[in-house]
Amino acid sequence: MGPAPAGERLGGAAGESEMIEPAQQGTGREVQKASSRKRTVATSPVEGLLQPVKLSRAELYKEPTNEELNRLRETEILFHSSLLRLQVEELLKEVKLSEKKKDRIDTFLREVNQRIMKVPSVPETELTDQAWLPAGVRVPLHQVPYTVKGRFRFLPPTQVTVVGSYLLGTCIRPDINVDVALTMPREILQDKDGLNQRYFRKRALYLAHLAHHLAQDPLFGSVHFSYANGCHLKPLLLLRPHGKDERLVTVRLHPCPPPDFFRPCRLLPTKNNVRSAWYRGQSPPGDGSPEPPTPHYNTWVLQDTALESHVQLLSTVLGSASGLKDGVALLKVWLRQRQLDKGLGGFNGFLMSMLVAFLVSTRKIHTTMSGYQVLRSVFQFLATTDLAVNGISLCLSLDPSLPALADFHQAFPVVFLDSSGRLNLCADVTASTYHQVQHEARLSMALLDTRAEDGFQLLLMTPKPMIRTFDHVLHIRPLSRLQAACHRLKLWPELQDNGGDYVSAALGPLTTLLGQGLGPRLLLLAHSRPSVPEWDISQGPPKHKDSGMLTLGLLLQPEGLTSVLELGPEADQPEAVDFRQFWGPRSELRRFQDGAIREAVVWEATSMCQKRLIPHQVVSHLLALHADIPDTCVHYVGGQLDALIQRPKETSSTGEEALAVAVRCYDDLSRLLWGLEGLPLTVSAVQGAHPVLRYTEVFPPAPFRPAYSFYEHLRERASLAPRPDKPCPAYVEPMTVVCHLEGSGQWPQDAEAVRRVRAAFQLRLAELLTQQHGLLCRATATHTDVLKDGFVFRIRVAYQREPQILKETRSPEGMISLKDTPASLRLERDTRQLPLLTSALHGLQQQHPAFSSVARLAKRWVRAQLLGEELTDESLDLVAAALFLHPEPFTPPSSPQVGFLRFLFLVSTFDWKNNPLVVNLNNELTADEQVEIRSGFLAARTRLPVMFIVTPQDRKNSVWTQDGPSAQILQQLVVLAAEALPILEKQLMDPQGPGDIRTVFRPPLDMYDVLIRLSPRHIPRHRQAVDSPAASFCRGMLSEPGPSTLMPVLGYDPPQLYLAQLREAFGELALFFYDQHGGEVIGVLWKPTSFQPQPFKASSTKGRMLVSQGGELVMVPNVEAILEDFAVLGEGLVQAVEARSERWTV
Repeated sequence: MGPAPAGERLGGAAGESEMIEPAQQGTGREVQKASSRKRTVATSPVEGLLQPVKLSRAELYKEPTNEELNRLRETEILFHSSLLRLQVEELLKEVKLSEKKKDRIDTFLREVNQRIMKVPSVPETELTDQAWLPAGVRVPLHQVPYTVKGRFRFLPPTQVTVVGSYLLGTCIRPDINVDVALTMPREILQDKDGLNQRYFRKRALYLAHLAHHLAQDPLFGSVHFSYANGCHLKPLLLLRPHGKDERLVTVRLHPCPPPDFFRPCRLLPTKNNVRSAWYRGQSPPGDGSPEPPTPHYNTWVLQDTALESHVQLLSTVLGSASGLKDGVALLKVWLRQRQLDKGLGGFNGFLMSMLVAFLVSTRKIHTTMSGYQVLRSVFQFLATTDLAVNGISLCLSLDPSLPALADFHQAFPVVFLDSSGRLNLCADVTASTYHQVQHEARLSMALLDTRAEDGFQLLLMTPKPMIRTFDHVLHIRPLSRLQAACHRLKLWPELQDNGGDYVSAALGPLTTLLGQGLGPRLLLLAHSRPSVPEWDISQGPPKHKDSGMLTLGLLLQPEGLTSVLELGPEADQPEAVDFRQFWGPRSELRRFQDGAIREAVVWEATSMCQKRLIPHQVVSHLLALHADIPDTCVHYVGGQLDALIQRPKETSSTGEEALAVAVRCYDDLSRLLWGLEGLPLTVSAVQGAHPVLRYTEVFPPAPFRPAYSFYEHLRERASLAPRPDKPCPAYVEPMTVVCHLEGSGQWPQDAEAVRRVRAAFQLRLAELLTQQHGLLCRATATHTDVLKDGFVFRIRVAYQREPQILKETRSPEGMISLKDTPASLRLERDTRQLPLLTSALHGLQQQHPAFSSVARLAKRWVRAQLLGEELTDESLDLVAAALFLHPEPFTPPSSPQVGFLRFLFLVSTFDWKNNPLVVNLNNELTADEQVEIRSGFLAARTRLPVMFIVTPQDRKNSVWTQDGPSAQILQQLVVLAAEALPILEKQLMDPQGPGDIRTVFRPPLDMYDVLIRLSPRHIPRHRQAVDSPAASFCRGMLSEPGPSTLMPVLGYDPPQLYLAQLREAFGELALFFYDQHGGEVIGVLWKPTSFQPQPFKASSTKGRMLVSQGGELVMVPNVEAILEDFAVLGEGLVQAVEARSERWTV
C-alpha cells in the first residue's frame, strides 16, 4: 500500500517544514527572469530561503577598494539604495539586446537593403488603374472613395535609412522592431498629392509592389502588412528572417516622401486637405462655409516627413549618455506593464524618448543622471504638468509664420510639438490615455517617495491589465454600432479627418460624454487600444469593425459612488435647459427640503450592491440617448461576482444591509451593558470579537424567527432543541462580545479563583439584563448568551490581568516568573487582540466600503476550495485588508470584483517564504519599524509560521497563522489562486458574457483519495453552496418578523461535528477538507507517512492491522475498516463513501 505520486498530492507530510514558492504571473519572460534572479538563493539550509552571506572576519573588515568607494558614492548620488541599483541593472541586462544578436540583426538589415534596391520598376499608370498589381497581393488600404486623381509608377527608393529605437540603442526585448524609412523618388509624387489621400494611396501601392517581390525571396520567413501605430491610412510592411531567427527581429518598412516635398504651410492643423465634395460625394454648400480642418490627416503626412529629423535629434541628445538610454528603456518597461504603449492613441516609447529630449533641453534632466533619476524626473514632470492645458514644444525658433500653441490645442486634446514647431507628436494620443499616463505617473511617484523595499517590484515588474486595474469594465460590441454613433453625434468632420475610421472618430466624444455623466463618481476613465493587426499580403486590410471590441475601464470614487441623485440647476436657471437636454427623459423637476425646485435625476437603487452599479445605469442611458448604442450592445462587467455572497433568495443585496442591522443591534446591546446597574464592578469596555461585527461574515445572520412546530421545547431552560424526525434546523451562530470589567484590589490572584469570579459575573450579568431590559439570557461559567431582536450575542466577561496570572509560575524557592503558556496566549488572543483587530477592521470598512464584500468573496473562495478550516477568518480578513492599506501599484478597490482579482493575484505571487505580509492598520508602523520587522523575520524565519502576517499589535508572532496553514496547504492555495486568476480574468473580459462565473469557485475533487458524500437533509447551510440547490429542506425559520421567547439551537452544524470526530479518530492517518458553506462532500487525503509500516505496538493499533513483512510483524493502515468506520461514525449524515483506489495501492 502506498500514497499517490507526489505530483498529484498536496505535498509532503503535514509536519515537514517546506517553504512556499509564489506562482508568478506572466509579465514577459525577461522580466520574470530578472525577478527570479533577484530572489536567488544564497547558501541556505532551507531551499529558496534568503539568508545573509557568511563572511570571514578578514573579509568583513577589509578596506574597500577605490572602485568600490566610487561605486558606493555613485549609488548614494544616483540611486537611493544599493538594492535598487542592483535590481535596475539586472532588469536592463535582461531587456537590452546582446551584442551577438545585434550583429545578426545588422547582417539581416544589409540583406534587406540589397533586396529592396533590386525590386524592378513599374511604368506609370493612373492611380485608379491597378490592373498591373499581381494576383497574389492586395493594396493594404481601404480605398474609399475609390475615384481619385493622380498617376503612379514604382521606382526603387533613393535612400534606405534605419530610424527609431534600434539605432539609438533603446529598444527592449522581447519584441525587437527595427524601423526602416524608404525615401520614395520625387518622380513618383506630384504637387497636389497632399490632397484627398493621394499620397497615402501611392504609399500603399508602393508597399504592395515591394511586398509581392520580397515575399518570393527565401531570405524572409514571413512578409505581412500592418499599420503604423494603428493608423489605418499608414500601412507598413513587416519582414521577418527565415529559419531559426524568425523571432529575432521584425523589420518595419515606412515609405516616406523626399525632404521638403510638401509645403509645411499646407499641413497646419487649421488647414483642410480632404475635400468634402470628394469624400462625401456631395457638392459643397453654396453658403460659403469653409471646409472643416483635417488636423490628424495633416499630422500623418507630416510624420512621414520628419522620421529622419527625429532620429537625428534623439541621437544628438542621447548620444553617449548611457543613463538617458537606461531611463528610456525603464520607461518603456513601465509603459508596457500598464498596456499604455500599443495601438491607436497609445503613449508609446517614441513619445517617452522625445519627452526625455525635451526635459534635457529645458535642463530638468542632465546627461550625467542615472536611469533611475531619469525615470523619477519624467514621472515628476508627467504628474505635475498637464499637456492638455499647457502644451510644450521642442522648437526654439521665433519665426512668426509658425502656428501658435493655441491652434494645436483647438485641434488636439494633447499638445507636444517637435523641433519644427509644426508637428504635434501627441496628435494621436487621446485625452483618456494621457490622463491615464498622468494618473499612473502620480501613483508611481508616490510609490518611489515611500522608498519601499518592494518598490522596484511593484513599479516595473507588476503587470496592470485593465480588468485588474479598473473597478468596472464595459465592452461595446459590435464595433459597427459606432458607425451609427458617429451619425447620431454628427461627427462628419471627424470621419473625414480620420479617413472613415469611425472607431477613432467616436472614441473621444464617447469618453467625454461618459466622463460628464459619471461626474463625481469617476476618478479615471480609460479605453482599450485595439491591438494593431497583421495580415497576409494576399488579403485585403481588416475592416474597422474587425478590430475586436472597444473596452472602457472606470476607476470609481468611493465617496460619490453610491449617490442615487444627480442634482441639477434650479428650474429658472439657463443651465437647466442644457441639463434637461443632456439627461433627456430621466431629468425631472423636484422640490427639496430647503424649498428649492431643481432639475434632478434619480436612479433606482436601494441596496449597496445596486448603488455600486449605478454607473451601469448612467452609461446605458447616455449611450442609448446620445450615441444610438442600445443596452444590448453594451456588456457591463461590475457585479458578476455578487451572486456568490448573496443570501439565499436575496438577489437584490450582497448582505451589507443585513450586516449593518446586526452591528446596530450590537451597538444597542453595548449601550445596555454600559448602563447596567447593580454589577459589583463597572464595565470598562465592550468590544466586538466576531466577523459580523467587522463586516466580514460571508453570509450575515438573519434575525431568528422560529417555527415552533419544527423544534422540541425545553421549557425549564427557555430553549429550543432539534427534533430527530425533522431536517437539521437553521444554523445560528452567536456573535462574541468581550465585556471588560474595571480593575480592583478585590480580584483574586489565583487563576482558578479568577475563573470562578468570572463565572459569578456571567450569572449576575444574565440576571441584570433580564431584570432591567427583559432580554432572554442563558448563562454558563464561561459566557452569557443573550437573545436581542432575533440575534444571539455571546458575552464573555474579561479581566485584564488574567493572562498575566496564567503566565505566572512559582519555583520551589517561591520565586515568581512569567512564561507564556498555551492558555495565556489563547486568552490574550481572544480577549485583547481579537477585539482590537475587529475594531480596526470595522474602521477600515468605514473608510473603504468595498472592504466587506472583498473579504467575504475571498473567504467564500478559500472555503469553496475546501481549505477554510486551515486558514482562520482573521488571517483572510488581514490579507483582504492589505489590498486596501497597501494597494500599490493600484488604487484601493472600489468594487468587490477587482478586489477579489487582486486577492488572487496577491496570494499567488507574494513571496511568502522570504517576506512577511505587513498590514499596517491605522498606519501605526513607521518605515523604520517595518525594516526592523523584516530583518527580525529573516533572522528567525525557520521558527516562524509559513504564512507570516504582521500588524501593529502583532509584530513578532503572527498569532492568526500560528495553527495553520501548513506549508503544503499554503502551496495548494497559491497554486489554486494562480490557476483561477487567468480563467476568471478571461471570463470577465469576454464581450459575449462571462459564461459560468462559478467555475473558479468549484473545488478540484480529483486530487482527493476518498470522498465522503453527505445528505443535504442534515446540512444546515445547504442553500449557501456555490451551486445553490433549486430546492432544499425547510430549516424551521419564518420569514415574517416577530419576537422569539425561546433561545434557538446555537452552533449546531452536524457536518462540523462529524469532522471533529473524524479528525480525533483518524487525524494521524489522513487530512479532511470541507466547505462549511453548504458543502456536500468531505475530501480525504491520506498522509504519506501513515502508509509506512510501523513496528507493532499495542498502543498504536487504531485504524491499523497486523501483517507480516520480511518475517516481522508490522502495522499498516486497515483502509477497508477505516472507510467502514467513516460511514458508521456518520450514520444518517453520510450518504456514500467513495474510495478512489486508483490513487493508492492496498
